[in-house]
Order: sequence, then structure tokens, then C-alpha cells
Amino acid sequence: MKKGVSFLVAVAFMALASILTSAFDPSPLQDICVGINDPKNAVFVNGKFCKDPNLTVADDFFYQGLKNPGDTQNLVGSSVTFATIEQFPGLNTLGISMVRIDYAPYGVNTPHIHPRAAEIFTVLDGTLLAGFVTSNPEHRFFSKVLNKGDVFAFPVGLLHFQYNIGHTNAVAIAALSSQYPGVITIANTTFGSNPPINPDILAKSFQLDKKVVQYLQARFQ
Repeated sequence: MKKGVSFLVAVAFMALASILTSAFDPSPLQDICVGINDPKNAVFVNGKFCKDPNLTVADDFFYQGLKNPGDTQNLVGSSVTFATIEQFPGLNTLGISMVRIDYAPYGVNTPHIHPRAAEIFTVLDGTLLAGFVTSNPEHRFFSKVLNKGDVFAFPVGLLHFQYNIGHTNAVAIAALSSQYPGVITIANTTFGSNPPINPDILAKSFQLDKKVVQYLQARFQ
């Protein structure tokens, strides 16, 4: 009898542990979301409000926005075209999105972070150098030259980039594990914040002369 009770207690604890380990808050789909008590003042839920399923049609799950090349005539020589929940409502609650990246010769998709998603990246045309850096304190750098058809993975939240090392245009497509992965472009965020970060802070952080920091801030404002 004692053994039977002990067995039941053990099973109950295991069941409780299983429930606790599988219960978690969903990842946020926006940068800030302050709780309020009055729903009349709410702007959105964690995602988008759902369309009535009875009114849903096939076109809700269809998107043509990635078929056209992006404009790479800019200072970095690249263009990112998004297919996230903002452009493609059918992705709501699915936890996935895509992007198309076009590169001019020697164009770069500058170092950036996706705070809410891992990424799987495929080269459609051209030759790209892709890489990412791990978090503190190791800062390990992983990179690979990718040719047409090659695939590379970027872990969630890690700094990564792609650089066109070929003499011709390049195109890639990437899938991300969030309907709204977010993007933090390091240079723009650091030197182009609104309002600007105190240049003394950035000068000390990057070990630069304050005038250099002010020059960079003027470039990105």
C-alpha cells in the first residue's frame, strides 16, 4: 500500500513538473507592450486581431511582394524586402516570415540582429560571405562563403551580416521563425538613435575620439 501511494505521489509530481515546464509566456511581437486595465485603450494584442474565419479567402494566404528586385542604389548597396505580418496578414499566429535581399556588387546587408527570430538563409544567385558572432564573453565569429543554392543558419538574437564578394548582383531569400522578427541594425541604432545617445558614452564604449562619434552621428541622423 505504501509503495502504491509513493508511486502515485511520484506520478503526480512528474505531471505537475511537466505542466510547469510547458507553460510559458509567448515571445513578444513588438518592442514594447505596457499592460493596461481598460481594454478600450488597447492598441493591439501580441500579434494582430484575427479576421472572422468565415470571411477568410485564399488571397489572405497569398503574397507577391518578393518577386521584384529591391533597389540597391544606396550607400550600402543592398535592399531588404519583407514578408512579415505587416505586409502579409495571413502569417498571423503562424510564427514564420520571409525576406528577400538584393545585393549590388560588393553590397552588404550590414551587421544586424533579429531579437525575436532565428533565420535560415539561401542564396538564389551570386556569391556571398555570411557570418555571425556569438554573445559575450566568447565573441566567436563563424563565417562561410556561400554560392547559389547554399544554405546558412543564423541563431536567434546574434549579430550577423552578408556581403556580396562577387562582381555581379546577388539575390538571397531567408525564412525567419517569427511573424514579426524585428531588426536592429547596429550602425543605425547606435549612431542614429532619436534622441542621440550622449557622444561621451559612445566615445568611451567604442574607444573613439568624441569628434569621430559626432561625425558618425551626423551621418546617421
